[in-house]
Amino acid sequence: MLPLIPWPTEVTQPAAPALELAAVRIDAPDAALAELVAEQLAAAGVPVAETDAVPFTLRLDEAAGPEGSDSPERYTLQVGGGAISATAAEPVGLLHAARSLRQLVVRAADGAPAGTHPTVPAVVVHDAPRFRWRGLSFDVVRHWFGPDDIRAVIDLVAAFKFRVLHLHLTDDQGWRIEIPSRPELEKASDNQVGGGSAGYLTVEDYRDLQAYAAARHVTIVPEFDMPGHVNAATHVYGGLTSDGVATDAYDGIEVGFSRLWFDNPATEPFVRDVVGDLARMTDGAWVHVGGDEVLTMERDEFARFVDLAQRIVREHGKTPIFWQEGARGPVEPGTLLQYWEPKGADLDRFVAAAQAGARFIMSPGDHAYLDMKYTAEHPLGLQWAGFVELRDSYEWEPTAVIAGLPAEAVEGVSAAVWTETLTTRDELFSMLLPRLGAVAEVAWTAADAKDFDGFTRRTAAQAPAWRSAGWAYHPTPQVAW
Repeated sequence: MLPLIPWPTEVTQPAAPALELAAVRIDAPDAALAELVAEQLAAAGVPVAETDAVPFTLRLDEAAGPEGSDSPERYTLQVGGGAISATAAEPVGLLHAARSLRQLVVRAADGAPAGTHPTVPAVVVHDAPRFRWRGLSFDVVRHWFGPDDIRAVIDLVAAFKFRVLHLHLTDDQGWRIEIPSRPELEKASDNQVGGGSAGYLTVEDYRDLQAYAAARHVTIVPEFDMPGHVNAATHVYGGLTSDGVATDAYDGIEVGFSRLWFDNPATEPFVRDVVGDLARMTDGAWVHVGGDEVLTMERDEFARFVDLAQRIVREHGKTPIFWQEGARGPVEPGTLLQYWEPKGADLDRFVAAAQAGARFIMSPGDHAYLDMKYTAEHPLGLQWAGFVELRDSYEWEPTAVIAGLPAEAVEGVSAAVWTETLTTRDELFSMLLPRLGAVAEVAWTAADAKDFDGFTRRTAAQAPAWRSAGWAYHPTPQVAW
């Protein structure tokens, strides 16, 4: 089986020999795309040259992809006859084709004779994703992960054809992004779980990360979590509390104790400043305004926060995203709700929100929260949603998560990783891999084309490439490595 993750819509293998790749010559519509394709080839150990090289031709063509598909991401990849070609409806599809090619390359074995080159099998791939929204939610607050780490995560999610990186930037422990209208928030940056030095993204850092992601067709979505998870803010701005007294810095992992007060005169100006600055700084179409785990607030007051945050985001030309609790407020058509945990009576509100025009991103904790322990013995992670092994991340259906929710209300899928127990890039990646590939396949591949046993074989085949890229992974016993 070809080692493609996520598994494509249509794959055929002609009866033809593999193509030797001593070098590849890239013919792309523009220099920027050619550079990104070269990046993918280099990651597979294939050099780029202008002469004595296998031609790799990339062209825009509306006829690309599976028959009948109208996805803007559809593409066709063909290898054979001494050449490689890719066609796609839009540039993102051409980059997807290059990512598939990267996964198909078979590197020369260690100890192979001099002059042995990588190869790629003859193949024809017609491909398009199932869901438009395919993302990862990444917490950089509980433990600080800086720009270099975020770039590495962008490269990882892009390799699996994800389109969104949602950055959880504010919480009780720290504040991880510069807000020009509220410069005092910088004082809340140097704190994290367990204490120790931390940091934050400057306006320039954030701009550069968005550019890096956008070049790879990944959109960064920022999150200002409110009206709960705000202890870092109230630690700096005591006027946001009910008694005007600043809260203490917090380096634990408990949740639900912090909050804003809607009728406090300081609250709305603060929310307007933060959301306004985030919206102005953000190139993408979305701003996430949290809304989860507000355990000390009456429902009516919470609903007023949902309405306020939603209005401010839309005033700035963006689309609001809330965690699932946003369904307790007055959601508008097009608002996105990110589901993460069953909430009893809220299930009816989810269906009502969908009927009002809201759409859902599915991030169920027992399948897509990749900070959950693999097993009880695993040294990293939490377990409030149970243990999440590779099979758990693979075997679930996004349209069946919420009973009664119309399938067409599902915008897509997002994995999530929270960093209460993760302090290094290797720890982070070992929780993401191999499970991120499983969530990628849930989001991309048609349900009836999924096969866990086949997925585990493809995962094992990808492990050498992960090692070459320096991507740590957990050697789960569910895979025959």
